[in-house]
Order: sequence, then C-alpha cells, then structure tokens
Amino acid sequence: MALLVDKLRPRSLEELTYHEELSKRLRSLAQCGDFPHLLVYGPSGAGKKTRVVATLKELFGPGVEKIKIDARVFMTSSNRKLEFNIVASVYHMEITPSDVGNYDRVVIQDLLKEVAQTQQVDQAARQKFKVVVINEAENLTRDAQAALRRTMEKYSPNLRLILLANSTSNIIAPIRSRTLLIRVAAPTHDDIRSILAAAAKKEDWPLVEGLNKRIAEESGRNLRKALLMFEAVHAQNEKVTDTTPIPVPDWEVLVGQIAKEITEDRTPARVMQVRAKFYDLLTHCIPASTIIKTLCFKVMPLVDDSLKPGVIHYAAMYEHRIKTGTKAIFHLEAYVLKIMKMVEEYLMSMDM
Repeated sequence: MALLVDKLRPRSLEELTYHEELSKRLRSLAQCGDFPHLLVYGPSGAGKKTRVVATLKELFGPGVEKIKIDARVFMTSSNRKLEFNIVASVYHMEITPSDVGNYDRVVIQDLLKEVAQTQQVDQAARQKFKVVVINEAENLTRDAQAALRRTMEKYSPNLRLILLANSTSNIIAPIRSRTLLIRVAAPTHDDIRSILAAAAKKEDWPLVEGLNKRIAEESGRNLRKALLMFEAVHAQNEKVTDTTPIPVPDWEVLVGQIAKEITEDRTPARVMQVRAKFYDLLTHCIPASTIIKTLCFKVMPLVDDSLKPGVIHYAAMYEHRIKTGTKAIFHLEAYVLKIMKMVEEYLMSMDM
C-alpha cells in the first residue's frame, strides 16, 4: 500500500499547485531547446525532487517514468569494490554518490564518463542528450566536485546535470558558475493547508481545518513531513477533530529521551547508554545532522537561558564537523559531552 506522500505526488508541472511562477520558468527552460545544467536547492520537503521529475517529463515525455534500478560495482585504485544502486530510465539516470562516502569521486568519474560517451538510444526522443540527477550534491567531496566540473565542461553536448541540494554553501564556485541556480522555497502554511484539504477530499476524509492548521505549523513547512503526519493522524484515529493529538515520530521521541537523560545524569555510564541510542538512530537511516539539530532543540527548554547560546553554537560546530568528517558517532558523542560539561559547570557555579 502506497503512502499518501507517494500516491498524491504530482507527475507534471501543471499538477503542482504552489510556486506557479517557478513551474512556468521550468517549463520554458524545457521548451527552449537549450536546456542548461541546473542546481536546484531549497529546504527538505519543499518539493525539489518532484519538480525535477516533472521537468524531465516535460523534456522527454512519459518515458522518464519507466524506471528500473540497477546495481553497479565500481573498483577503486586500491582494488576495493563499491556496490552502488542507480535509478535509470532510457532518458535519465538518478544517483546519490555521497552513499559511498569518500569514494564518490570514483562513481562520478566512471559513471558520468560512461553516460556522456554514449548517444541517446531513442532516436525519436525530443532531446539528444541524457540527464543525470545527482541527489545530496552538497555532501559530495571536493575531489568529486572537481571531477564533476571537468565532466560538465568536456561532455556538455551529450549530457546535462541536475544537482539537488539543501544548500549551495558546500558547492564549489566553479560548479555554481556553470549551472543555473533554481531555488525552491518551502511552501507557506496556507499552501500546506490547501494541499492537506485536497488530500482529504481525494481520500474521502473529513475536512478538519483546525487540525490542518496545526499540522502546517508543526511540520516546519516541510510538505513531506506534513503529509506523513496527516496520514498518521487519520490512520490512528477513527474520528478526527481539531484537537486530535498529532503523533510524534519514534525517532524524535528517542532524541527527546536522550536530551532529558544527558541533562539529568552526566556520568560515563550515561554516555555509553546514549551511544547505543545514537547507533539505533543511525542504523534506522536518521541522518546525523538531523539528529544533532533535533537534539539541540530538545535540550534548549531543559537548560538555563545562559547556556542556550552555547548549546546552539556547539550544535552548529559539530554539525559542520559531521559533514566534513567520516565517523558521525564521534561528533554526536562530542556534542553530548560538551552539553554535559556545560550543565555540570553551571550547577557547580550555582552551588558555590
């Protein structure tokens, strides 16, 4: 059974009901005959991927929806095998090179070179180039981004790149200068409420304006999260009203427990217990940067006002280290120890 977020996903630019000016711009780019490399960026849940797929359909027609998943093996210079999944149609390919960590350069060099050196198979295709969509572009290493830049220069006749990123801050300037930047802003609260109302109508659920308003506010303008919350409420309650509680995701509850534990008990034994919970979150595919950001917000109400600037400062510092390092657990633990130290020092100063 498909989730609501997948079942109601718009398949074309005409079906997208918010940011209409952006949809018009993407449609004109697809029809102009000289489609550029794109860097599509914006917050999580804003609809970047949906707009890119809709643009590909505008470029190539419905054939882009006939996709298959291929498992590929790449060899590094040290003869290490890298297993990598590729989502592809006849016209495009979708990859997430950051999945292989520091070896992403190997995937970029080998795969894009292979794609760029082949002509479009379908002679009746509207465009004579192939498109490669790169997810999580901001997580690519500097070496991978340098290889990407060279590929963009050398193989532009046969290849177009669409990079998806939450932010452009980690994208090197040469790539930014070679792409057309498209910002997809988060939907407004009114946008989310109208989408939830349309979803309720399609699913034949009662329209509860008060609930939709609360979901729009609590989702943080993340449309994907809002739809998941909306579906969870209706799945868990036979009768839905304005005051029906909105279930919190299990991983968020666990992060809240960690925040409470590290502010109440600041011992080595507690650190070991928290480590096990961090591993549990990471193995369930919760990104380390999301964990540290949520932990920061959960700790804030539990500490004195004088400690809050430090809690935010170190969250930002360790989130940056998570993105530049390789072992996320080290930086998560370091942040926990820093909070414990700050709370301990504050309590000692109060006793004195």
